[in-house]
Amino acid sequence: MRILHVNKFLYRRGGAEGYLLDVTDLQRAAGHEVELWGMSHPDNLPRLPLADTFASYVELEPAPGGLAGVAATARMLWSPASSKRLARALDRFGPDLVHFHNIYHQLSPSILRPVRARGIPSVMTLHDYKLACPSYQLLSQGAICERCVEGSTLNAVRERCKSGSLAASSVLALESGLHRRIHAYDAVDRFVSPSHFLRDVMVRAGIPPERIVTLANVVAVPENEVWAGPRKAGRAGAARYVFAGRLSPEKGVDTLVRALAATPEGVELDIAGDGPSRAELERLAAVVAPGRVRFHGRLDKAAVAALITSSRAMVVPSRWHENQPMTILESFAAATPVVATTLGGMPELVRDGIEGRVVPPNDPPALARVLRELADDPASAQRMGERARQRFTAEFSGEVHLAGLGDVYDEARRAAVRGRADITTEG
Repeated sequence: MRILHVNKFLYRRGGAEGYLLDVTDLQRAAGHEVELWGMSHPDNLPRLPLADTFASYVELEPAPGGLAGVAATARMLWSPASSKRLARALDRFGPDLVHFHNIYHQLSPSILRPVRARGIPSVMTLHDYKLACPSYQLLSQGAICERCVEGSTLNAVRERCKSGSLAASSVLALESGLHRRIHAYDAVDRFVSPSHFLRDVMVRAGIPPERIVTLANVVAVPENEVWAGPRKAGRAGAARYVFAGRLSPEKGVDTLVRALAATPEGVELDIAGDGPSRAELERLAAVVAPGRVRFHGRLDKAAVAALITSSRAMVVPSRWHENQPMTILESFAAATPVVATTLGGMPELVRDGIEGRVVPPNDPPALARVLRELADDPASAQRMGERARQRFTAEFSGEVHLAGLGDVYDEARRAAVRGRADITTEG
């Protein structure tokens, strides 16, 4: 099968790109012919065959000012140039199916049109809440907000959801409002949601339930000693925990640092990642837990794996509705239990006392209590890690994911055939 994956960034930037690259590797190993299409970017993978057809590069973080800002806004709303460039790639590669990922802003849903016009089946994996929330995260001023899910996108303007900026929030509200009004994403044959939670949000936002399928993400991990070697229970009363991800307010790392400070000496924390909150978090750690928190910055996959396998547990202290964090799946693959909050799709992955522990968000005392319990009972942590690994093998392995994705592709092909028949009948 010839599959074209489309995403605005084509390098390992975040969870969406990690999934994109892992699933393409799995599909190629299974014998499929796979290519990538997206925006030109200096960090893209090298030697991509369709690179000369990519959409032109635009930098939106920070947003440009003046006429460049006006042009960038117009491109977010609708980009005929990107649509034409994708059309060239389609005609050259001739895919049997197009699998979309994050196409917002830099590409726009205009690129769905040439796929539909050619009768090519399409699937879109939803990696965030953008189709329901103009600012992606179901957050407003740092607090959970779902006003736009079933209401007007003008709520984003009233709440100034984008960095507290009226201008930036207005642009996002205009973008989402226009795309809803013209039903821009109706051109997608099937949507994939990695969690039931996200699927329920999208159904509330107007996606017909029969067009959206829940299929958990996958991470490609090698069967080697780094990921799946034997684990030791460790010493009671001492433990190293790990957080891996973007250092930004919604991730709740400040809650984790404060919780660590309430645990005994000998309990320590590794933080892998970078972001706008790093300096503030370093200052906080120096005050409340001096010498007990190590900030590693951004690490490659092997280095993160080494931290995960040597930790008592992965901690995901998010204060927003995480969809399905890849770090949880990576921890499961490494037989490492996870401590997560009750928000979003995380409780679907981490069952309290089975694959890890679940705690309320923004509650340092509750999190500290769990960290102390796991530090004092390494054998229990080891048992939960073993169950996490068993569940990974049964539900989240590459083989399981490709089988489920194949079923979704089959549904998309049937839906595309029905769509073509409807157009013929109407004509």
